[in-house]
Amino acid sequence: MTVPVERSRSRRPVTWLTLIGVLLLPAVIGGILVGALYNPTDRLDNITAAIVNDDKAVELDGQLVPLGRQLTGGLVEGADDQPSNIDWVISNDDDAATGLKDGTYTAVVTIPENFTAAALSTRPGETPERATIGVETAPNARVVDGAITAQLASTASSVFGSELSSQYLTNVFLGFTTLGEQLSTAAGGAHQLADGAGQAADGADALADGLGQLSDGASQLATGAQQLAAGAGPLADGASQLAGGATALAGGTREAAAGVGDLAGGANSIADGNQQLANEINGIADQIPPQFAQIATDLSEAAPQVNDALVAAAAALQTAADECTGTPEQCEALRAAAADANAALPQATATVTRIGELAGDAAELPAGIRTIAAANQQLADGARGLAGGATEAADGLNTIAGGVDGLAGGANQLADGARQFGTGAAGLSSGAAQLASGVAGAEEGAVQLADGVDQVASGTSSLADGLDTAVAQLPTYTDAQAQNLADVVADPVSASGVSDSLFGIAAVPLLAMAVLWFGGLASFVAFQAVSARALTSRRASGLVALRGFAPAAIIGAVQGILVAGVVQVASQYDWSDWALFALVCIAAGVAFAAVNQALVALFGGAGRWVAAVIGALAVAANIVSTVPPILAGLASLLPTSPAYAAMLGALASSGGVAAGVAGLAVWAVLALIVTTLVVVRHRTASVRAAAQPA
Repeated sequence: MTVPVERSRSRRPVTWLTLIGVLLLPAVIGGILVGALYNPTDRLDNITAAIVNDDKAVELDGQLVPLGRQLTGGLVEGADDQPSNIDWVISNDDDAATGLKDGTYTAVVTIPENFTAAALSTRPGETPERATIGVETAPNARVVDGAITAQLASTASSVFGSELSSQYLTNVFLGFTTLGEQLSTAAGGAHQLADGAGQAADGADALADGLGQLSDGASQLATGAQQLAAGAGPLADGASQLAGGATALAGGTREAAAGVGDLAGGANSIADGNQQLANEINGIADQIPPQFAQIATDLSEAAPQVNDALVAAAAALQTAADECTGTPEQCEALRAAAADANAALPQATATVTRIGELAGDAAELPAGIRTIAAANQQLADGARGLAGGATEAADGLNTIAGGVDGLAGGANQLADGARQFGTGAAGLSSGAAQLASGVAGAEEGAVQLADGVDQVASGTSSLADGLDTAVAQLPTYTDAQAQNLADVVADPVSASGVSDSLFGIAAVPLLAMAVLWFGGLASFVAFQAVSARALTSRRASGLVALRGFAPAAIIGAVQGILVAGVVQVASQYDWSDWALFALVCIAAGVAFAAVNQALVALFGGAGRWVAAVIGALAVAANIVSTVPPILAGLASLLPTSPAYAAMLGALASSGGVAAGVAGLAVWAVLALIVTTLVVVRHRTASVRAAAQPA
């Protein structure tokens, strides 16, 4: 069965079979392209790729960490948000190379043996190294297979690396919290040490005051003993004179008895002086605070503890500086504080040790002073006994006048005793003077001790304040906050709205435009662009042009409907968007028919060649934005450009549909005008052509 449509380059009429073939050609081509390319991620299991895991596990805290095995498992398992995954085959180097060569594997992903070691190289004491994996694509792989495989491997590596970075940063942020807690503890200890040093300074001041009072009392003791020694000299001279008088005046026994009575009175005076001296020494001892010895003992015993606390504080500060993970300024401040503390530590400990020794010596002073007072008390008691003996001697002299010689001997002995007493009093005065000098030196040492302890207290307080400042500047995080912050820092930038489909929304309009254009070209491969009977036809030239255009326009419109239907079956767009897209396809099919008719009518067979070039240029210029500008500029001037823009606007709701349809209408009108002019030219014959026989 034939239809009244002229066949191109043949007098035979066009059959319905030809019309159906031309009609279905764009739909079949479009269906094949869309079916093959749309949503390739749904059929990733058609790609077979090998994984070669050469990684060697690394021991970390007593456990083996096989990151290569974990990455392999992640690739094989795939992502939850992907409907399919590549058919991964776990292989070895030889099998992977063979499979890549013979086409068994589309690609090979190789995890090197240092993958885990490099991924964990961010640990302290190691040189950081980037962990990498290799991707190799088969030489006979399809165009996009290698890109898909490389993208999946790269994405898996990136996600895996972000997880490692997140874990590392979580530990770093939690380390800030731990460091802050440790520094806070050290600051508390430093504050306690400063308080103890302040109390020790107060005790040292009290010790200096007590030693000053003791020095004054010892000076008074030396003066009294000196006076006692001075009085003992005349006593010895008097006793000597008594002995001489007793020898010379044997008869003057009564007078000697009277002299002995005077001696008894002098002895009582000596006893009174010694008693007064003992009372003054006891008064000096009473002026020393009762807790003086205990304070001095406690201070002596506390010296090693203070040294231990200073050493521990300096060590804690040095540890905090060595393990610092804060900012460079914070770590530098900690290291400077640690260096200053270590530099001052020897002098501080030596000062505290000397303070302890002085305090230990001072603790024995009250007992020594009491011993001196007891010795003077014994001297006073002896002097009183001497006075009693002298009285008894006077009584004896009154009764035994004949014992004058014995009295003379006793007087000589008394002179010797007085001289010995004077020597003892002089020694007492010298010892008291030495005691006063020693106590004065101890007082100066106590003052130095107080100054040193004050410096220790001030330095320790400054250390505590510095640690408090460091604690205030260090951030603290909970486990959840540290994990969240680490996730953000490990992957600080993310993109939203990025499609993982290799067949994006712009591909459907591109394919529809291309198949409809080549469908219009196919119409005028089969149909005659300008009727062969144009010269003899009685119709107007415009009608002759429309007669050739009408079948192609109808077929173009039906092709548009069919292509839109194929797209809807594959893509499932909203019906409102699809309806607009279908109308644009119909308009494009009609306009493309007019343009292809004009090309063939104007250039003949070369017009079909031009139409094919136009279709190729339209596809090439819209696949990727890296197309050369000259080609992109030429493509924007072609009749395919408004069709593609209108189709894309219909499906993407981006606008431009009306402008695109208007552009198609302009191209259709211009094409019909060109075809009409060609018809007019064909209907004009020269006289020579008319004279030639048919």
